[in-house]
Amino acid sequence: MTYLLALARDLDRIELIDVPTGNRQVIITETGRHPDGVVCDGRTIFWTTMGERTSLSPSGEAVYANVDGGVHAIDINGLNRRDIVAPGGTTTGKQLALDSAGNLYWGNREGFSLATARKDGTGLRDLVRRDGSGAERDWIVGLALDEANGHMYWSQKGSFAGGDGKIFRAGLEIPAGETAENRSDIELLWDNLPAPIDLELIGGRLLWTDRGSGSHPGGNSLNRAVVPPVGEKGVAPEILADGFEEAIGLSVDKPARVAYVADLSGKIWAVPDPAHSKQGKQLVVDLGFPVTGLNLVG
Repeated sequence: MTYLLALARDLDRIELIDVPTGNRQVIITETGRHPDGVVCDGRTIFWTTMGERTSLSPSGEAVYANVDGGVHAIDINGLNRRDIVAPGGTTTGKQLALDSAGNLYWGNREGFSLATARKDGTGLRDLVRRDGSGAERDWIVGLALDEANGHMYWSQKGSFAGGDGKIFRAGLEIPAGETAENRSDIELLWDNLPAPIDLELIGGRLLWTDRGSGSHPGGNSLNRAVVPPVGEKGVAPEILADGFEEAIGLSVDKPARVAYVADLSGKIWAVPDPAHSKQGKQLVVDLGFPVTGLNLVG
């Protein structure tokens, strides 16, 4: 069976979706304010929260500027809810990833950083930190890990006007003698993107959702591109599907060669690899409320 964990951004809950049937089960209704990123190790569900909204951007996008975000966990059976990083330990928790050693990584959007901690909450630190002078251009949102090659990738959404989003790469560890603020191994791989959000790394190719508006070519889409060698920039991405309503969440079923995308209209879509199927994107379920993070379990 194929199941997806889906985060209800404004309802503060996590649902488990049976993909073949569309049946739904509520896991928790008290996630903390505005959950965004989710990952599961088979036993425990981990998620981030953004905290309370503080304002709206000129384009109507919610802003979460207070330091009241967190990272949380619950057993997959819905018991033993706890804080990994208590509210106030991060500013705005976004996409969440987990490595094979049990370390959590997340984008801290309004905190202008990419953060990490162990699953018990110890070792909390920033791996990348922007100074915030670029405002929303310094917002770190999505991330993906490449443990085999010692790299991490992240997206910076760009300005409210759009069209200046970027995707970067750096080592999983800060170079000796450097800091999260001044590390020298950061590479800009893609720029001038509408508004890149969540990332997934699959077999040497990076996939990402883009919530950019229709005024910027390539927005509201699922994209894919080959990861370039160190020292080189990425080539123009291939658009696997478009026509979403602010695409956010992303999770990939590698054996089935299907990517799942959630958007802020509340829809979850299945997008097959075009080399495997010419069917195009298919609606899995319409939840009717804004959906942020997705994670495939099964």
